[in-house]
Amino acid sequence: MKLNQLSDRPGARKDRQRIGRGIGSGTGKTCGRGHKGQKARSGVSIKGFEGGQMPLHRRLPKRGFKNIFRKNFAVVNLGRLQAVIDAGKLDPKKPVDLAALQAAGLINNPRDGVRLLAKGELKTKVDITVAGASKAAAAAVEKAGGGLTVLAARKSVAPAATEAPGA
Repeated sequence: MKLNQLSDRPGARKDRQRIGRGIGSGTGKTCGRGHKGQKARSGVSIKGFEGGQMPLHRRLPKRGFKNIFRKNFAVVNLGRLQAVIDAGKLDPKKPVDLAALQAAGLINNPRDGVRLLAKGELKTKVDITVAGASKAAAAAVEKAGGGLTVLAARKSVAPAATEAPGA
């Protein structure tokens, strides 16, 4: 058998139905839309309409909200930090900051900064500068003999209110 001899099984593909091609076709005149009314017209969409009954999307309660000011941190766990130090990709004698973490391959996209979390164990003395850290992570770094610097979170500055003229 050759590729040019392949074909679908009989009945696998149907021809599309040609609408509005005479009464004898079965879908002529009104083209399967019935007679008159809103749904017989073009450009009408009444999805979600339940005949005047309160629609489902209005009967269900609303919940929660999306905080547009939420900070999105890249997460680094202590265990992964120790693994990278053990592998020799990160020098513990130099200060560890955003650039060092990216060079070591711990983070790709820093987003709003790096947050240090306490999953895993840190045995090496290391000085770390991050945007945030959990209390347990900070305690673990101090216990290992290292230092932790947490940068102040950047806040969006609102424009100063100006005095009204004549006041």
